[in-house]
Amino acid sequence: MTRSMQRVAEAVASDPAACAALTVTGLAELTGTSEATVVRTARLLGYPGYRDLRLALAGLAAHQQSGRAPAVTADIAVDDPLPDVVAKLAYDEQQTLADTAAGLDMVQLSAAVGALAGARRTDVYGVGASGLVAQDLTQKLLRIGLIAQAHSDPHLAVTNAVQLRAKDVAVAITHSGSTGDVIEPLRVAFDHGATTIAITGRPDGPVSQYADLVLTTSTARESELRPAAMSSRTSQLLVVDCLFIGVAQRTYESAAPALSASYEALAHRHRSGGPSR
Repeated sequence: MTRSMQRVAEAVASDPAACAALTVTGLAELTGTSEATVVRTARLLGYPGYRDLRLALAGLAAHQQSGRAPAVTADIAVDDPLPDVVAKLAYDEQQTLADTAAGLDMVQLSAAVGALAGARRTDVYGVGASGLVAQDLTQKLLRIGLIAQAHSDPHLAVTNAVQLRAKDVAVAITHSGSTGDVIEPLRVAFDHGATTIAITGRPDGPVSQYADLVLTTSTARESELRPAAMSSRTSQLLVVDCLFIGVAQRTYESAAPALSASYEALAHRHRSGGPSR
């Protein structure tokens, strides 16, 4: 550990209950370090992210005091009242977003924004829950006048990847970093000279072999009633929103009129009475 990471580790070891009550920002301020250092320390200690370390600390503190973990930090149980479910989900998603924001590499993010802003065309690959995030990204890019397509069919994805060239961008979204149907078209795009971007919770996974840029999302604990797809989607959507805002800022002169035009084209569909005739 670096000295700054040691300060984080010493803090959580000396007072787990107090640290469990802190956000990633709060612990960084307490130890005089950065949010990224807190997240790196959590990972070095064997946890996917700070949220998981925080849950472990809360469980330890609760066990020391009463033998039972606080409801808000416990896994969702099949007999939980709905208000508890809402509180637990809200807590988990807040921590997922904080972990993802703290762990994002700003240099990689800025480079990804630049590539998307200058792309002749962007292809986005994702299946399952990641496929929904891929659609979200392409819809956002289309709204500001950029050419983008989302592919969830692996055959169609590879067919389109073959057409990509040096001024194009390919984005692979895979929480596990090992989804073959996403890796294959990214590899083809990489081989054809396109700029490739991976959005993944496992930056050391196979997908990174074919990614020029890697944007890391939080890797959350799974439970019986909360599969990984829920947390990964939350963190992936944050990364997508960061990419979109960054691209919109860099292409503002063309993005603003395109966005206004799309609003006007759809406005009548949101008025009482439906589409005008």
